[in-house]
Amino acid sequence: MKVHETVMDWVTAELRSGRLAIGDHLPGERALAETLHVSRGSLREALRVLEALGTIRTSTGSGPRSGTIITAAPEQALALALDMQLATRHVEHEHIYEVRLLLETWAAEHADRERGDLAAAEHLLERMDAPDLPVAEFLQLDAAFHVALSRSAGNPLISTLMDALRTSITDHTLTRAEALPDWPATAARLRAEHRGIYKCVQAEDRAAAAHLLRQHIEGYYLETARARP
Repeated sequence: MKVHETVMDWVTAELRSGRLAIGDHLPGERALAETLHVSRGSLREALRVLEALGTIRTSTGSGPRSGTIITAAPEQALALALDMQLATRHVEHEHIYEVRLLLETWAAEHADRERGDLAAAEHLLERMDAPDLPVAEFLQLDAAFHVALSRSAGNPLISTLMDALRTSITDHTLTRAEALPDWPATAARLRAEHRGIYKCVQAEDRAAAAHLLRQHIEGYYLETARARP
């Protein structure tokens, strides 16, 4: 077994037992190396792998935020995997579009406004209304809005997958948006569609929210597919 797998197994066992929790510090390097019977050099390499995967965060210095802290951010590992899939063209934009349809319409059909943070979603809508908002910033807010709405379904895996998708396709999405012939008109339409979807989720009209989301995702996909460079 590779050292990073050994460390991951140990962290997982500690989390399951309740001896460690998200936000806790790992033992010091010397103590952890002795516990796992690995060299300190191998342990350092393993910790770098786990940090890249979003399992831990390592900070130097002093204070409560220094040291090695368990973060368990699975979207980071998923985003890395998706980046590789997109880079090798094993996954195409059409595949992402299909996954978005599945995830987001399911989330809308199971939305409960008490479970999500609709105040955060509304704040994102307000920020998207800012005049002369750069395309890249609009798209970041747009993606964050969709992730925020998905949290109303109460399934953390759905939101994690969507967050990973958002991170991994940022550059690809921006390239497609910048190729559109009339971005201001597109942005105005997207803002109106977002408002309609938000109102349906707020009113707990799940069927209408899912229907509007499907139209919204399909419409933008077709528009950018026609205009792609």
